[in-house]
Amino acid sequence: MSISNAFLTFAKEAPQQQSAWSELVERLDIASALDKKTQALAYLAVLAAARLVGGIPFHVKQAKELGATRDEIIGSILVGLPAVGNAVIQALPAALSAFDEE
Repeated sequence: MSISNAFLTFAKEAPQQQSAWSELVERLDIASALDKKTQALAYLAVLAAARLVGGIPFHVKQAKELGATRDEIIGSILVGLPAVGNAVIQALPAALSAFDEE
């Protein structure tokens, strides 16, 4: 999986903050009542709604590894459409490109 340049820079330039952030993410994952695939799909919905397209490829590949289908990826990206509008469609090209990569 490819990690975004922004995240690589974060890890390189602020390793203590990145370590603390990673620990938080791990603890939240453990505390979640959602199964890993559902959580990955929900996270994609949040990324799309927040317009954080840079993280989409990494998290699509993660969801795919957890068993998500192409249709589930599309559905997770578009689930925010009624609440935040068509801004979420900006994530579709990056999501589908990442899903279709071998």
